[in-house]
Amino acid sequence: MTQNKAGVVQSIAGPAVIANGMYGAKMYDIVRVGTERLVGEIIRLDGNTAFVQVYEDTSGLTVGEPVVTTNLPLSVELGPGMLNGIYDGIQRPLDKIREASGDFIARGIEVSSLDRVKTWNFTPSVNVGDMVIGSSILGTVPEFSFTHKILTPPDKSGKLRWVAAAGEYTIDDTIAELEDGTKLRMAHYWPVRAPRPVAKKLDPSLPFLTGMRILDVLFPLVMGGAAAIPGPFGSGKTVTQQSVAKYGNADIVVYVGCGERGNEMTDVLVEFPELVDPKTGGPLMHRTILIANTSNMPVAAREASVYTGITLAEYFRDQGYSVSLMADSTSRWAEALREISSRLEEMPAEEGYPPYLGAKLAAFYERAGAVTTLGGETGAVSVIGAVSPAGGDMSEPVTQATLRITGAFWRLDAGLARRRHFPAINWNGSYSLFTPILDGWYRANVGPDFPELRQRIGNLLQQEAALQEVVQLVGPDALQDNERLIIEAGRMLRQDFLQQNGFDPVDASASMPKNYGLMQMFLKFYDQADIALKGGATIDEIIQSPVIEKLGRARYTPEGEFAAYRDNVLAELDTTFKGVKV
Repeated sequence: MTQNKAGVVQSIAGPAVIANGMYGAKMYDIVRVGTERLVGEIIRLDGNTAFVQVYEDTSGLTVGEPVVTTNLPLSVELGPGMLNGIYDGIQRPLDKIREASGDFIARGIEVSSLDRVKTWNFTPSVNVGDMVIGSSILGTVPEFSFTHKILTPPDKSGKLRWVAAAGEYTIDDTIAELEDGTKLRMAHYWPVRAPRPVAKKLDPSLPFLTGMRILDVLFPLVMGGAAAIPGPFGSGKTVTQQSVAKYGNADIVVYVGCGERGNEMTDVLVEFPELVDPKTGGPLMHRTILIANTSNMPVAAREASVYTGITLAEYFRDQGYSVSLMADSTSRWAEALREISSRLEEMPAEEGYPPYLGAKLAAFYERAGAVTTLGGETGAVSVIGAVSPAGGDMSEPVTQATLRITGAFWRLDAGLARRRHFPAINWNGSYSLFTPILDGWYRANVGPDFPELRQRIGNLLQQEAALQEVVQLVGPDALQDNERLIIEAGRMLRQDFLQQNGFDPVDASASMPKNYGLMQMFLKFYDQADIALKGGATIDEIIQSPVIEKLGRARYTPEGEFAAYRDNVLAELDTTFKGVKV
């Protein structure tokens, strides 16, 4: 058998290093490059020549320096202590890096992903003699207001010979032992490129509610689904993802800043710890993990960061929780793939991206889903990926490849963003394939006629958009009164239903019962006004009705007072246009 030994650097091209003499090395092994022991990963093997992508700056690296394989794939350590954590792209805690090297990340620095000194109050949930399989729950520890479930590693199983008593333990202490001698501790490692195994993938049946009316009503996402948010620079991708992270109905949030601008990532790192969790009243960070990889960091680490994020999300999914993963942005990840591919002199495809771009994106998004875990729990990972097409060109390869994979497409519009319309999601350019799947849930839990009301709102918005084109050509005076009513109803829906005030504590998030009530009110206004027009009223009289102002204020009504407010307005709409005559 060939013995592993150090290879040597043969050539260097940015983050791509070619090393000779890599006997015994395997694909995706983590290696240490050079005398500074830079972290890298083997991404191609040709005989005893390895092509390595280095996750750190290679400045100063010289030909002939050693390259040593660890014989282990890129893995993350999973266990208590990850919540409220801020990591780089390969799960190194930024606070520990700062303690060790100051404000700048030193090359070759090695820090532990989890706190090895802190003790956790472990309560076992298994007994000696029990059979455990991969992802079985061995016990629990409290972490903030969250119950962290200690899992058997997915690749371990057997009968328990010994279980630790309830008490305080570190993550390195043995808490159980199998009959074959395998020692189990609170934390375990898992390779990031390998999806954690599950017993069964489940059909989607529950909605992932975001608190945004335009998404929850018109373009819903299922729990365990995948959505894309494409949009040009400044259209609000990051703000939309942050709002979904805060108000979405997931138990755990994993936010991956993949190649974003440094000042934007700084805002995330500063603002997230200050956000209040609407579920618990405590800090939102107590159920959040941030992975920060800015645009000036090495591109190889950018490529790894999304895999790190999805693996952390799968770990909490295996505990039986619903997890939302925000990837901002997958375009920067694709650019990293393109750069590394060009360094390796691979044949480029469209716009210089590698031919396997679509396969890489699909492999990432397909790790979303609602599942039954090996341990019998039910959990879900919902992935929401931002896409940043250059110049807002939605026909570019990353956007098109993402569009073919994801089930919800929330298209951001720079024009809406400039008009301060938040969220700046274009209702005529977005869609969701999950709408028919969720119709039964909406009928049972929101309203029996909810799908019909949603369809009518979509039709009104489309009609209004078509009439606006006519108005721009010939002016509003050329329209009939019934057409002007459609424009007025569309304006009200745009400004008072689709638009939300992120700074208002009431309007920043909306529940489905409130959304349903607003739909009833706006559509009843349209129906009653249409009847009045047919009875001889004029559009000018209808537009001057005081009830329009009440409809505009409805979204600012607190949830506890909304039902009474809705009933009063609906009753007023029954009579408000009866006296309107010519």
